[in-house]
Amino acid sequence: MASSESDSHPTMSDIRLFPLADFVGLLGGIYEHSSWVAETLFLSLAEADEDGTKKMGTIVELAAAMKQIVDNASHEKKLELLKAHPDLCEKVEALKDLTAESQVEQGRAGLQTLTDEERAHFLSLNSAYRTKFGFPFILAVRNATKYTVLACVERRVGNLQEVEFVAALKQVHKIAWMRLLAAVRIKEPAGFLTCHVLDTANGTPAANMRIMLHKLLDDGERVLVGEFVTNSDGRLPGGPALKGVDFQIGVYEWTFFAGDYFAQFGTPTSGTPFLDVVPLRFGIDNPEDHYHVPLLVSPWSFSTYRGS
Repeated sequence: MASSESDSHPTMSDIRLFPLADFVGLLGGIYEHSSWVAETLFLSLAEADEDGTKKMGTIVELAAAMKQIVDNASHEKKLELLKAHPDLCEKVEALKDLTAESQVEQGRAGLQTLTDEERAHFLSLNSAYRTKFGFPFILAVRNATKYTVLACVERRVGNLQEVEFVAALKQVHKIAWMRLLAAVRIKEPAGFLTCHVLDTANGTPAANMRIMLHKLLDDGERVLVGEFVTNSDGRLPGGPALKGVDFQIGVYEWTFFAGDYFAQFGTPTSGTPFLDVVPLRFGIDNPEDHYHVPLLVSPWSFSTYRGS
């Protein structure tokens, strides 16, 4: 299921060999209109290389190095970075000064579809926010909706100055991480996806339960990744459902056929099963992490969590 859409993007190995111009050309827009972050990183890596210090090898290390540069910057420099971000309430087609990255992010959030009433409300909130804090409202919107954005600005406009300054920087770092994921090709992802199903009605692993895994694409298409039947321990036979080049960031969905499972073991259920097919949608955000996404299920309830 490996995707080829990012095959033309440089890998971490490529980036380590880039001269300054190419390095900044790729990473200069990771922090909005703040190429100084990439420039500072390049110089620090050059100094480390001269000293024989080990250079960053993963995208996680790259993100951490860029974040540290921002976190170590002066308050004035951080404020300049915050002010470089666009107002999220403006429609995409009217934003002539946006970076390409911001145009993609706002388009995915559907901010260009704000109704006149929503836009007026957003403009009012944004004006109050700017007046209070001195910088635009910032939110990582790539995987959000306009409703998420509106709810967040309504909540955060009531923050104290110091609290909101920190909150805004956290969003800036989140945006930077997502931009890095889009800019850098992970040649051999170290992460993998596992699952474990527990039958809480009978207090046992859910053996012989049928499961499907789909990936949800941006256009709404569902791509079947695999079909599984749990083993005697309630786990997937053969190991991880995703690993190596197939382990890609994105939105996925488990489908657990719980009704069939409970029927085969004679577990009492209602005539029309309260829980028959259980869908579980989740996101993979870090190609270097282990994502363990289990299901604890009975005929009447289910729960999950992010394990590792």
